[in-house]
Amino acid sequence: MNNEKGLKKVLAVLGAFALLGLSGCGQEQTTETDSSVQETTELTSEVATEETTEAATEEHLDYENQDEWVFESGEMQSPINIETGAAEAMIEDGSLALDYAEEVVDVIDNGHSIEMEDGGKATIAGRSFELTQFHLHSPSEHTLDGEYFPLELHFVHKAQDGRLAVIAVFFKEGTANAAFQAILDDVKANEETTAASGLSLNVAELLPTNKSYYHYLGSLTTPPLTENVEWYVMANPVEVSAEQIAAFNEYYEGNNRDVQPLGERSVLKYEE
Repeated sequence: MNNEKGLKKVLAVLGAFALLGLSGCGQEQTTETDSSVQETTELTSEVATEETTEAATEEHLDYENQDEWVFESGEMQSPINIETGAAEAMIEDGSLALDYAEEVVDVIDNGHSIEMEDGGKATIAGRSFELTQFHLHSPSEHTLDGEYFPLELHFVHKAQDGRLAVIAVFFKEGTANAAFQAILDDVKANEETTAASGLSLNVAELLPTNKSYYHYLGSLTTPPLTENVEWYVMANPVEVSAEQIAAFNEYYEGNNRDVQPLGERSVLKYEE
């Protein structure tokens, strides 16, 4: 695909929202995590926009030499391996309500993933986040008990105070997915044009029916790897066909960041 086209489109929309960039609530045990969330809400919109803009304009990330990526600092990096048996139960409100637009502004190749520019809102534990875009990684970036999935989809959100929240969805091999096929068809049909496609998409088909999830505090998974990102990793995968996985891998395969140490962080489990 024409990478110059993709970069122009990304730059055109960056004034409207902040981007991720690639290659992811509580009880007494969750107090430490919730406290961390509160302490880091002073991350301003201006800073978040500036740093995620840098991530968006990385045209060709070298996933084979990740040790050479720009890395600021910190021990709260993403992705991680989620040990399902060690996750702490979330007993306070962790409700998740998603209201995404069906009219996707565009489907583009941003240089390191296929990205869908979309709008809508996620309400997470009563807090509102605006959806900015969603994009794909192959194979998955997060793992469950050491297991990788063929694909991982990241819905990137931003709150009014500048905080970032990413909802991650695993895809496994199974039956064909109509919404995923629509994305693939749109990418192929618009490889040689710079016009926004205006794809109509049932985004709900890209999400599991049961929205139980794992939650932790982490980072962006592409440079500058900014921390204090809220991750909500769906526990239940969505099915796509083997042919659809292969079709995506014709564009990108191996655009996943290596798993990072969990360290002293807690992982919480919300059961819907």
